[in-house]
Amino acid sequence: SEVIFICTGNRADTIPTPLLDRMELITLSGYSEEEKLFIAKKHLIPKLIPLHGLSPEEVEFTDEAILEIIRGYTREAGVRNLQRQISAVLRKIAVKKLRGEEGPFKITPELVRKLLGVPRYRPEKEKKPLVGVATGLAWTETEVGGEIMFIEATKMKGKGSLVLTGSLGDIMKESAQAALSYIRSKAEDYGIDPDIFSQVDVHVHVPEGAVPKDGPSAGVAIATALLSLFTDIPVRMDVAMTGEITLRGRVLPVGGLKEKILAAKRAEIYEVILPAKNKDEVLEELPEYVREKMTLHFVENLEEVFKIALVREPKPLKGV
Repeated sequence: SEVIFICTGNRADTIPTPLLDRMELITLSGYSEEEKLFIAKKHLIPKLIPLHGLSPEEVEFTDEAILEIIRGYTREAGVRNLQRQISAVLRKIAVKKLRGEEGPFKITPELVRKLLGVPRYRPEKEKKPLVGVATGLAWTETEVGGEIMFIEATKMKGKGSLVLTGSLGDIMKESAQAALSYIRSKAEDYGIDPDIFSQVDVHVHVPEGAVPKDGPSAGVAIATALLSLFTDIPVRMDVAMTGEITLRGRVLPVGGLKEKILAAKRAEIYEVILPAKNKDEVLEELPEYVREKMTLHFVENLEEVFKIALVREPKPLKGV
């Protein structure tokens, strides 16, 4: 046959395996804020203005207004919802015109909030360093692509058990067990009394329990949260991290780095810890204008992670 069928979709896991085996899969990364801004200015807005009975001379969108829509009213890898929200703004401007108001209409962030209501999304990052909480990065099959997730850890009197909640998959549970084993094996080096582990139960939770989570990439965030918990040293909330870990504390490469970095940037977190073995991939895939705004730390082991993520380094027990 000389016919080529091209299909598009947001996720591949719902495609039947026999059909997927016969496809050449091309994965496209999500757009950055800068790319969405350019698409809106050059393509979406010029197309939508005449469709709402308006002329380009009557409506002007400021860059700040478009970014307000992107950040506050959409959460997606593409621009479908961005187009819907711009259309909603233009419909209300058209109503103003029909009621006799004269243009030109300048769309500002303040007017966007007035027309679209309270923003649906706001930056999720915590402001102050916290004990037992680390900011991880996840890649999802949803339209968003990448998301930040908070790893929370606490301890209570018990017999040394590990409780994991938050709809975690088996691989993520194994990452938590590996992280705890690493911290226990290095306890004295970090100033932790080794006997404490048999006297307390540890609970690790990832919020948004209704959303299933899996994969090994939360290992560095879980290990950081646990070390913070047992040393009582706060974790910086302006740093996000991703990477698989081993029992020896090595940080292994993971996937979906571009989407994860864009998720951190979207949450106004501009410092990210990444596996060293992903460096070439990140530098190749991440646009230069995004890299310029981010501080990327490429690490090979957990020691490097802790030096960056904790507000101070733990001191070993005396005599160690």
